[in-house]
Amino acid sequence: MAIASVLQPEGNAHSRAPAEKTEKRWTLNDFDIGKPLGRGKFGHVYLAREKKSNHLVALKVLFKNQLKESQVEHQLRREIEIQSHLRHPNILRLYGYFYDQSRVYLILEYAHRGELYKELQRCKYFNEKRAATYVASIAKALVYLHRNHIIHRDIKPENLLITAQGELKIADFGWSVHTFNRRRTMCGTLDYLPPEMVESVEHDANVDIWSLGVLCYEFLYGIPPFEAKEHSDTYRRIIKVDLKFPHKPIISSSAKDLISQMLVKDSSERLPLHKLLEHPWIVQNADPSGVYRG
Repeated sequence: MAIASVLQPEGNAHSRAPAEKTEKRWTLNDFDIGKPLGRGKFGHVYLAREKKSNHLVALKVLFKNQLKESQVEHQLRREIEIQSHLRHPNILRLYGYFYDQSRVYLILEYAHRGELYKELQRCKYFNEKRAATYVASIAKALVYLHRNHIIHRDIKPENLLITAQGELKIADFGWSVHTFNRRRTMCGTLDYLPPEMVESVEHDANVDIWSLGVLCYEFLYGIPPFEAKEHSDTYRRIIKVDLKFPHKPIISSSAKDLISQMLVKDSSERLPLHKLLEHPWIVQNADPSGVYRG
């Protein structure tokens, strides 16, 4: 039995589905809790087994008092609302959620190989075939999100997970927003911020294209493109689009061309995602299966 059929995405007491007497209300007793998988700002993630189906999940445990102190309850509600409705092979599933007096629990798809960030640190940088495969996977997920009027706004290696099969999954939707309009909120991670956020002007879904360009550069060189010792210098380099390509590792001109077309100050001039997927570097290097077989 597939886990999705057991862990219905709205199979909790807080769904919009018509209330039934037999409606599933998750509790901690439904799970065997295993080893810790990681720790976040507001809690921990554990490997867990859903007792009835025997399927493995990742259980994210968030502490209400910490959420309240940081005033992110609204953000968490939005994250749950957005992620629970998403269905894409490169987006981590949120199967359901429940809470008790002191904690909120998110029932998430388990990605066996963990954070891509750790893999990138281990390898220092990726070869072009691996980088292109990952960039294409994220681009496909972003096409799906943008079609559904969702901007992710925090694409970075720490928010990408790898499954046992080697598929990439966008995992964290804490900064994502469902919108039909342009936004003004500054959010995300310093090295990945686009110029329009640094300059506090309105932004749209094209912020995700910028972040994907930064990610592609970091995959190939092992460092983000606008990194500097001082935050103010990073901001300045982003606004100027001070893009430099180091001599080592040696990267193809085709890869540099793609990055240069994504890291453009005028957001309307950035390479659209459907064109990105047709770019020669992606076509020649990305594995169509979305799995890098090194």
